[in-house]
Amino acid sequence: MGSAGGGFMEKTEVLGIRLYILIGIAGAAVLTGGLTALLLYLRSSSRRDRPTRLKNSSGLIPTCSMEIVVAGGGAGKKFGWNEKEGSGSYVGIVKEGVVNGAAGSSRSTPPEILGHIGWGRWYTIEELEMATGGFSERNVIGEGGYGVVYRGVLPDFSVVAVKNLLNKKSQAEKEFKVEVEAIGRVRHKNLVGLLGYCAEGPRRMLVYEYMDNGNLEQWLHGDVGPFSPLTWEIRMKIAIDTAKGLAYLHEGLEPKVVHRDIKSSNILLDKQWNAKVSDFGLAKVLGPGSNFVTTRVMGTFGYVAPEYASTGLLNESSDIYSFGVLLMEIISGRNPVDYRRPSGEVNLVEWFRGMVGSKQVEDVLDPSIQVLPSPRTLKRALLVCLRCIDSDAQKRPKMGQIAHMLEGDEFPYRLEHRSAPRGVSLLECLPASVAPARFPLLAEKTIMWR
Repeated sequence: MGSAGGGFMEKTEVLGIRLYILIGIAGAAVLTGGLTALLLYLRSSSRRDRPTRLKNSSGLIPTCSMEIVVAGGGAGKKFGWNEKEGSGSYVGIVKEGVVNGAAGSSRSTPPEILGHIGWGRWYTIEELEMATGGFSERNVIGEGGYGVVYRGVLPDFSVVAVKNLLNKKSQAEKEFKVEVEAIGRVRHKNLVGLLGYCAEGPRRMLVYEYMDNGNLEQWLHGDVGPFSPLTWEIRMKIAIDTAKGLAYLHEGLEPKVVHRDIKSSNILLDKQWNAKVSDFGLAKVLGPGSNFVTTRVMGTFGYVAPEYASTGLLNESSDIYSFGVLLMEIISGRNPVDYRRPSGEVNLVEWFRGMVGSKQVEDVLDPSIQVLPSPRTLKRALLVCLRCIDSDAQKRPKMGQIAHMLEGDEFPYRLEHRSAPRGVSLLECLPASVAPARFPLLAEKTIMWR
């Protein structure tokens, strides 16, 4: 043992260093090299597995560690994106994986939901719970068969509306996919902007821009006092804004979008009474070359076009009929169907027609309007109502024409898309389904349009 120990203690030729010290240095060098190599390997592996954060013009894109396809051009039309209005590309996630929210938490999300998402902001349940005070009742701003809408405040102090869809027989899933795919990329000043979404487990939520003046139904039928703040001018502004939003869906997009649920509660207002169409959960996309789509009849009783209710054949003329009922509601302040009224006044459309036919044109006006419109202006609006509810759907005007009618920029109706000649009377412009004899007042007091 002594000789062995003496051997380790002997000096070597390497700078006179004893043997045991040299062995220790060599062992430490090998250990250090091994640890360094292991650290480099772990770092490179971590980089490969780290998701890449992408951004585009519409905001934060969900980050993922899966295959990402960047598509542009015609693929954008899958969202109803009008290429005339925007440019660029969108990101679609095509394989199942882990998606990171902005807060850094991760959630697994079904691939069928994420397949066409990539235009907007991804929100986590935790973010939306914090924004809405735990989905507090005091933040509820609307509710119905579709779910509940909450007012929310994000960390950057921006205010949003959060729609928590009720999961009734997968209806939430259907409405979620329809809204995201049909109008996710659509941007128009008269359509409520869809800012983002949340899809975690069975929960489906949509995040919209917030409109701080509620909806039109509240102002028409709520308790606003003896005189409505909705003057005639404001009412026509709301009607024109709504017509322009629908005209964009029908005529500004390819493929076109039919809203299918036009009603006063789906018209949202800001503090300046600017109107925006909301709630696209029932919307349908009409593919190129399609004149109609066959669907299960959906909508709100009183607003649904009769031909759609009887056949299930849906196209943009169904929205136009609903808009005509909405315009009657705006003018009269009455609900489309109100069983509290006498039998002859329950149905707004029938009552409206009867009032005009019995020389009571001014009596259709909401009594809470303080300053009445001029006879000429009122009759122009009545004419638009009658054209929109024409029993022959093909003779109803387009939404773009309706907006011009209400603005008074041109003759209120173009027969067969030709400019009307000077000196044409209001009576001649009535729908073919309405007998002139039923409108003696209009026959006696013919209005000559410029």
